[in-house]
Amino acid sequence: MTLRIGVLGAARIAENALIAPARLAGHRVVAVGARDAGRARAFATRHGVERAYGSYDEVLADPEVDVVYNALVNSQHAPWNLRALEAGKHVLSEKPFAANGAQARGVADAARGSDRIVMEAFHYAMHPMLRRMRSIVLSGELGDLRHVEATVMIPAPADDDPRWRLDLAGGALMDLGCYGLHAFGQVAGWLGGSPLVRSARAGQREGRAGVDEWVQAELELPAGATASLLAHMAGPELQMRLVLTGSRGQLAAPCFVLPQLDERLLVTVGSAERHEWVTGPTSYDWQLAALDAAVRGTAPPPLGLDDAVATMDLVDATYRAAGMQPRPGDVQLDGIGRT
Repeated sequence: MTLRIGVLGAARIAENALIAPARLAGHRVVAVGARDAGRARAFATRHGVERAYGSYDEVLADPEVDVVYNALVNSQHAPWNLRALEAGKHVLSEKPFAANGAQARGVADAARGSDRIVMEAFHYAMHPMLRRMRSIVLSGELGDLRHVEATVMIPAPADDDPRWRLDLAGGALMDLGCYGLHAFGQVAGWLGGSPLVRSARAGQREGRAGVDEWVQAELELPAGATASLLAHMAGPELQMRLVLTGSRGQLAAPCFVLPQLDERLLVTVGSAERHEWVTGPTSYDWQLAALDAAVRGTAPPPLGLDDAVATMDLVDATYRAAGMQPRPGDVQLDGIGRT
């Protein structure tokens, strides 16, 4: 089956996250929509997209579009996911799934009431690296899991970047920290439970009221394990590290968010250390393959709607623990979108 995909937003992330994997797998990207028709045309020309529109609604109205990839700003994920469902489209939504937990529930309820697939784009979780980490933990090689640490950091985006805007649901936790919180949810699931936020603190971006530049959080995992998160959107370097420490050993993924940039797993037990390489397609290729299987009905989405809601609840709880408010927004369209 060839997926016919429409893109909401002429965003830079779409090239790696969707355009290249679709080309490799033989799917068609039939349409792109942006608020600026010129930007949409330039994007279409650059990436070989068949049609360009000057609005998102035109993409949803295109009868050839089966699947919508929502690459808009965070505040527009939930509203346009709902709009896509109303138009009868399957949805691949960029993370985070919504601006807050209430929005996430609204989208999840609408998806459950339809026959369409809605999948959140936590692409790293669909790569075999995470499955290999799970097998190592559950094998008992590390002993009892004691602590998980996630560091997700990038150099600062430009001052006019939408990720620094509260009204667009920006902030370090939304853009980066959600990966760490999601990973904690995955690990907690291996142990038969869910994470619980115990404490957090945050630093506000200068001149950006309510927008976090960095967040640190401490969480409780099942079986007495703990977790620590550092999300920093103005750090000295790119860092996306996940470390799991057990009573007998440690497992580290140096770049768990983008495993194709560093395919190693480092396992240390006592004085013995080994490297494993989890090679193959990119996390984005695995993600599109999972979406294809879900749309065709040959396999369920690897990340379900309950997972998406749980992650947004963790984001909200972390903001509250840090003395900040969850990102604002209900499930109504507000007309703002990234072009």
